[in-house]
Amino acid sequence: MELRYDLHIHSALSPCGDGDMTPNNIVNMAMICGLDMIAVSDHNTTGNVEAVMCVGKEVGITVVPAMELETAEEIHVLCLFPTLEAARAFDEEQVKPALPPIRNDPKIFGFQHLMDEEDRVLGEDPRYLINATTISLDGLPELVDSYGGVAVPAHIDKQTKSLVGNFGMVGDYMGFHSFELSRNLPDAFLIATPGLGKRPYVYIHDSDAHYLQDIGEHSGENLLDLPENTADSLIKYLKNEKTL
Repeated sequence: MELRYDLHIHSALSPCGDGDMTPNNIVNMAMICGLDMIAVSDHNTTGNVEAVMCVGKEVGITVVPAMELETAEEIHVLCLFPTLEAARAFDEEQVKPALPPIRNDPKIFGFQHLMDEEDRVLGEDPRYLINATTISLDGLPELVDSYGGVAVPAHIDKQTKSLVGNFGMVGDYMGFHSFELSRNLPDAFLIATPGLGKRPYVYIHDSDAHYLQDIGEHSGENLLDLPENTADSLIKYLKNEKTL
């Protein structure tokens, strides 16, 4: 089945996310855009994933548990999981101990709202979430895979906080099977980047939405062909398992 998707959406828990990026607003905008599958990928946390999943379930939109991890090399990587439990375990066991103990200052960096499925603010995450963890890119695909998930380097065509922007190339030895391209993909980027070219990688196009109007920007032109609208099917696809 062909699915419209956006797997890189920030909620109000990300300090860079707009205050209007609440669970209900995100899901309702996804409905307006005709999306079938979304993921809330906040910086280094899964704190608002459950609330968005609850809202999505009510209206038939699949919400994939996810986060946008920042590695020790200051590279952003989408980490997507088959279940909420797996995502939370990865967060608790791997990410929280690896995030520097720096407190957020909402007046400088923005609020980090934890919300429920009614868009009620339950509190603030006191940690400064937009920070590099001590988790290295080396071995990250295997680490995420051990929780049943898949690691996808984010917006690799951007100059900052990206795999290609930092390293200038991609290698099979890195262990990634899929990559995210931003909405500003320059011409011939794939051909010009060492290690990409015509290699059989999987590519997804997401909005990296921080504001409601950005959600689903690619929904009309990029579709996923999956056997079913589930997180499991998505993860198998992003692992480039051709036996779907």
